[in-house]
Amino acid sequence: MLEKLTTEARNQHTMHLDEMTTLDILRTMNKEDQQVLTAIKEQLPQIEKATKYAIESFNKNGRLIYVGAGTSGRLGVLDAVECVPTFGTSPEMVQGIIAGGMKALYEAAEGAEDDPELGANDLKSIQLSENDTVIGIAASGRTPYVIGALQYANSKKASTVSISCNKDAVMSQYASVAIELLTGSEVLTGSTRLKAGTSQKMVLNMISTASMVGIGKVYQNFMVDLKPTNEKLEERSKRNIMEVTGVDYETAASYFEKSKHQVKIAIVMILLQCSYEDAINKLKNSDGFVRRALAK
Repeated sequence: MLEKLTTEARNQHTMHLDEMTTLDILRTMNKEDQQVLTAIKEQLPQIEKATKYAIESFNKNGRLIYVGAGTSGRLGVLDAVECVPTFGTSPEMVQGIIAGGMKALYEAAEGAEDDPELGANDLKSIQLSENDTVIGIAASGRTPYVIGALQYANSKKASTVSISCNKDAVMSQYASVAIELLTGSEVLTGSTRLKAGTSQKMVLNMISTASMVGIGKVYQNFMVDLKPTNEKLEERSKRNIMEVTGVDYETAASYFEKSKHQVKIAIVMILLQCSYEDAINKLKNSDGFVRRALAK
């Protein structure tokens, strides 16, 4: 089947890659990468459906779970772990599961991707439920590990999404929403960490970011639930408070402390001139949305 996959085909523009100058290689890669944006644009309606699945899961106290092998699995883990500091989520809320376990992040465990039962078992181990959304990621669209995970997710009535980089991918038939990013053949034949991987990362960023906006983790275009776990993030938190409320640095820093380092609470306290407890209640009654809390 591999010879039929676009992601495995030879790129006619790079047949003499080894004879190009370094600059010509870079120019060619840059030109090829422009196909990524077009491929994503064509799939926006499907990406919207996937995002709505994630929002529905979060609203039911469910989870967003990425499942993949190799590069695809690593991209899922990357997006998942970045949700914790960016949006203040728990590590369980958005999870990345990779074939071969976390050791496969830095050591190739390519054989693990051939076992569909392993994909199912990895979802069983986290007690997958119908409230969860599972996104299977595989550039080829045929990875047995990911297909096994999607089949199990369907059996549990979880919402299922597939992200592949081939048309009519086998994996698509096992997902309620199929996203097929047709980025074409790679500059380096079969190296799907290139255009395919770039398109997958961009789509995962879109789904996680848009879904977090959809559950109130963003006000205007600021991260208001970020976890200030280091000096840089503490300063970003204070700047966000300053930008939204118009107060000076000292006032922002004061309310940052009064709010127990919670940006959205500090914003509500300042703009409504209310206590910490009142700000918490207003946000609770507004499902965590700052804009709604300010309107009440």
